[in-house]
Amino acid sequence: MRKLKEAARLLLEFKLGVRPIARACNISTSTAHAYVDKLKGLDVPYGEIAAMGDDELEELLFPKEEREPAKPLPDFEYLSKEMTRKGVTLQILYEEYRKDNPDGYERSRFYALYRTWAKKADPVMRFTHKAGEKMFIDFSGDKAHYQDPATGKIIEAELFISVLGASSYLFARAVPDQTVENFIGCTIRAFETYGGCTEHLVPDNLKAAVTHASYYEPDINRTFAAMAEHYHVAVLPTRVKKARDKAKVESGVLQAQRRILASLRDRTLFSLAELNRAIVEETKKLNERPMTGINKSRYDLFVEIDKPALRSLPRERYEITAWKKATVHIDYHVDVAKTYYSVPYTLIGQKVDISYTSSIVEVYHRGTRVASHMRVNKPGAFVTDKLTVIGSISNGRPSGSSRGVRR
Repeated sequence: MRKLKEAARLLLEFKLGVRPIARACNISTSTAHAYVDKLKGLDVPYGEIAAMGDDELEELLFPKEEREPAKPLPDFEYLSKEMTRKGVTLQILYEEYRKDNPDGYERSRFYALYRTWAKKADPVMRFTHKAGEKMFIDFSGDKAHYQDPATGKIIEAELFISVLGASSYLFARAVPDQTVENFIGCTIRAFETYGGCTEHLVPDNLKAAVTHASYYEPDINRTFAAMAEHYHVAVLPTRVKKARDKAKVESGVLQAQRRILASLRDRTLFSLAELNRAIVEETKKLNERPMTGINKSRYDLFVEIDKPALRSLPRERYEITAWKKATVHIDYHVDVAKTYYSVPYTLIGQKVDISYTSSIVEVYHRGTRVASHMRVNKPGAFVTDKLTVIGSISNGRPSGSSRGVRR
């Protein structure tokens, strides 16, 4: 409209021809010719044209009856829902649209209309995530807190957040710190709250999940990887310095800070358990709150899209297994939390991998298990399997075994 008004000024006040108007307005000669014909046909002075708004001038020059007949618009909410289903692409949906509307929009215009609509919808609709495919996990930068009833001291707690890709359904839980055990424990609770597992876990590059951050080959924490294997999920860490990879969880963290932490700011809670009960209440409100642009809540989308696509939970809950590397001592024992467990004497001086839970200690050499012990919570004790002592007895007694727990 700005160029059209300039063309009107040059034509009606300066009496310029088509070619000078085209050069002055930086438009094609054919466009300038069309403008000139329209303006001459109106017989309206430039002063009136200059005073018109864009809509008024457009209606005057290009009445509705002269415009291209309106074509049926696609059902954008239906399209966005279908895009979360596996194997469904925008091309397939376009073909279905044209089958129902033979004189509808062409493909490029169809794509443009959908993307324009998606940008105006809630952020949940801006990136297409397949149902049941990804669960994004991270800790919030802002912390929750509660008050010690005995001392009155304010104790800070880390806030774990998980978000499902397709529905943005959110889980939150407060824990004392960001240790591997707490991170894994929260991930397991998220699975149990959702009632199933996604195909992929997408953590940020925090130490509890990734021991070595790399753009191409991140090193997954071994304990976290063992948990993922138990639940049959793949771990796909976000790429370094790629904010787009974690946009979903960043949005979830922001919502948690605004809708959960902000709501609890004036409440006095006296234990971590009480804090988590309050977080559950506020999370429920957040998940049931209708989202702008689609008029559905996270819970509605979860029930409709994500929940039916989740994988079943394994029969047994994962027991957190820690891993460490160690060199076998000269007395053929290895150290786990200051308790010493025997291995075959032939491994003295060699590197081994140790996995341990609250109940069992297992030692591996080059991928093969070489020793297994019930865990003993006795710092300084020696747990010795008689089979590992054969061939390593000195003066009739293995080194350190006088304090040991024999089997």
